[in-house]
Amino acid sequence: MVSNLDTAKAMIAAYNAQDVDTYVSYMTEDACEANYRGAVVREGKEGTRSGLAAAFAKWPQNKAEIVEASQIGAYVLMREHVTRGPASDGSELVDPFDVIAVYSFEGDKCSRVEFIR
Repeated sequence: MVSNLDTAKAMIAAYNAQDVDTYVSYMTEDACEANYRGAVVREGKEGTRSGLAAAFAKWPQNKAEIVEASQIGAYVLMREHVTRGPASDGSELVDPFDVIAVYSFEGDKCSRVEFIR
């Protein structure tokens, strides 16, 4: 059986490959990505798909490196080091940053990812 931690790591592998279809395949239909205790930034599987596709178009070298990862019950906590690289639209370079991502699971699917930055 695949653990939630394995699934979250597979999500990051898909993210780094900029494969939005595989990334969202690990999510529930109504999953979302949000700022921690704040606004939802990508609503539902389709909102996540289109939001990530736009981000990848803007930052084609975008990558997230897993620095630390652990599973606690139905949650996976990952410290990720994100580098954007140059933007395709000529906007200013974003300095690399660390984020804590909290992945919530319902069964074997991710239902929510919250980012602490």
